Amino acid sequence: MSTQTVDQLDAPIAQSSWGLLSWVTTVDHKRVGLLYILFAIFFLVVGGLEAVLMRIQLAVPNNTFLSPEFFNQLFTMHGTTMVFLVGMPIFTGFSNFLVPLMIGAKDVAFPRLNAMSFWMLPFGAFLLYFSFLTGSAPDAGWFSYAPLSTKPYNLDTGIDYWILGLVVAGIGSIAGAINIVATVLCLRAPGMSLQRVPLFVWIMLMQAMLILITIPPLNSAIALLCIDRWLEAAFFEPVRGGSALLWQHFFWIFGHPEVYVFALPAFAMISEVIPVFSRKPIYGYAFVAGSSTVILLLSYGVWAHHMFAVGLGTSANIFFSAMTMLIALPTGVKIFNWTATMWGGAIQLTTAMLFAIAFLIQFVIGGLTGIMFAAVPIDWQMTDTYFVVAHFHYVLIGGILFAVFAAIYYWFPKITGHMLDERLGKWQFWLWVIGFNGTFMVQHFLGAMGMPRRVFTYADNPGWATLNAISSYSVIFMVLGTLVLVWNVVKSLIDGEKAGNNPWDAFTLEWATTSPPPTENFTSLPEIKSRRPVWDQTHPDHADWKHSKTPEDRGRRPDRARVCAWAFVISEAIFFALLIIAYVVFNFDQTGDGPSAVNSLNVERTGIFTLFLLSSSLTFMVAERSLRLGRQASFVTWLGITILFGVVFLAGQAWEYTDLLTSGVAIDTNLFASTFFTVTGFHGLHVTGGLVALAIMFALGRKQRVTQAQSKPFGAIGIYWHFVDVVWIVVFATIYLRVYQS
Repeated sequence: MSTQTVDQLDAPIAQSSWGLLSWVTTVDHKRVGLLYILFAIFFLVVGGLEAVLMRIQLAVPNNTFLSPEFFNQLFTMHGTTMVFLVGMPIFTGFSNFLVPLMIGAKDVAFPRLNAMSFWMLPFGAFLLYFSFLTGSAPDAGWFSYAPLSTKPYNLDTGIDYWILGLVVAGIGSIAGAINIVATVLCLRAPGMSLQRVPLFVWIMLMQAMLILITIPPLNSAIALLCIDRWLEAAFFEPVRGGSALLWQHFFWIFGHPEVYVFALPAFAMISEVIPVFSRKPIYGYAFVAGSSTVILLLSYGVWAHHMFAVGLGTSANIFFSAMTMLIALPTGVKIFNWTATMWGGAIQLTTAMLFAIAFLIQFVIGGLTGIMFAAVPIDWQMTDTYFVVAHFHYVLIGGILFAVFAAIYYWFPKITGHMLDERLGKWQFWLWVIGFNGTFMVQHFLGAMGMPRRVFTYADNPGWATLNAISSYSVIFMVLGTLVLVWNVVKSLIDGEKAGNNPWDAFTLEWATTSPPPTENFTSLPEIKSRRPVWDQTHPDHADWKHSKTPEDRGRRPDRARVCAWAFVISEAIFFALLIIAYVVFNFDQTGDGPSAVNSLNVERTGIFTLFLLSSSLTFMVAERSLRLGRQASFVTWLGITILFGVVFLAGQAWEYTDLLTSGVAIDTNLFASTFFTVTGFHGLHVTGGLVALAIMFALGRKQRVTQAQSKPFGAIGIYWHFVDVVWIVVFATIYLRVYQS
């Protein structure tokens, strides 16, 4: 059998059939993107119905339409659905479809990994919604605050399905983000430097990077909660020494950057729609791109503004208040850039442009109320009221969903080859504007009047009934608007106007191919000498490159296998960092007394096995060098030694575990044991995964099916193996040498 290169293994498979099986087996980025979008739309309907049921319950005081138990389940499932099954998938879908087209690539970097990323999502959704069939869906809120989500307070299996569903969906999200990063960095067409990519591509690159550092904290929190519930540890049980606040810290380290995982793609969409329908280039391209990068950098410094009411202390409150105000600045920069782009432009009030303008207004309202929450005294008063509900819906629905609607009307012709009906589009627009603002604007007043959030009913206090009725009945307008969109899509697909390749006279590369694009995306590409290559092609007398110079493309592209490995390593490093932080938090005052103390560990013996693991990095480097030089026998020999050293290390860890268990120290003994087994156990799983990959390469090497052509992919495995060794150095220093108490 001939040896296949990575390029051949990841080359897209031609999809000529339109049958159901072809969609299930597809690896074409466009079809995968459409699957993401259709999946998100389906669960948008599901999550919307859950919201409608809750608003019916809240339409009048003292209502008995829903039981408090079922209301809590709907409340939890609605939030979880909208965040994980709607918000993230729909943006991933647009990114999948558009990014390769916008950079002139034939597909994403890893088509098969891309397909796997999508199919993890419905499996996760199935696990989540299967909980209804067990008799109890999760009911601790989409944030699952501990200790309400721990076994002593919640014996139902709904939380367990919530854990499983989010883990599966999270794996797919990280894999998808890795693919986007590798695609943008490695597969850009000749001439397209990073300074020439469309703003949509740049911002989606930032969003993918943000996903890589955002999902791991959630995975860390879920891992600890899972061990609490299934193995009877006590990370989040204050009665047994755990910390309920630790869950809030870990969750909001994920949760607040997650807001920008949603906001950045909305910014990306608006940054393409507004210039096209203003007939101008984006004002301040560098500022929009740079402010997106600043948001990525600052997003990790604002999580605790969700926790002002828990008593973090004055210093912490001041810091996170200042950071919350600071991160508003790069967003404000974008608002001015978009407004300046429209200023003096030949604005075309298409449906897409109307939704974009509505996005600006409503997102600003949501942002201003967010700045209010940066003031600690205001947050103390408003944090558990409907003012918060109004705030985040103005950001996540009034801003982000309106941006999605703008994107649908803008890119629907490219995706399907048909135009959406503009008259129906404007009907949908006004129904949604009236319905959305009617539903959520009044909730600001309810919050100011003291109505608490997360309640299934309320007393007949003055004004509450009227405002809640307005909020509930306004939902009808959004439902009708959604039905208009569905009818518009169906009508357009059946007998809609043909779109042509570029119906909007747009600027970016996706409009240089047919509508819909062919399997290979392009038959030919225009010359790329500016940020608007299609404009340059269709308006040669006014080409951008003639009067606005951008940095030349030097043609350098990193190896995609190595980019993939580094992206994964960064993500896993954050996962381990939080697990180690949990260990330090619970063991900082460890005295060393009793069988559970650190002195129960055999430091000298583990140090010897540590040398074996670290030596495996050296032997791997020798094996990698041998492969690059074409020394097949030497490569196999040194790779075998690497595997042997890794197995010896795992045997040493098994020896350590055996000693602890026989002396009565198990994972549920106390917090030292829980954190020790958790940190070292996850490291052992990662070592095992690395050994599996090395064993596969060893087997292929013995059959002489690994040659010099595979030296770069093999080096990518090495990045992971070296990472595992580095993590163990930190773990050994933290747990065995206790350097944090030096």
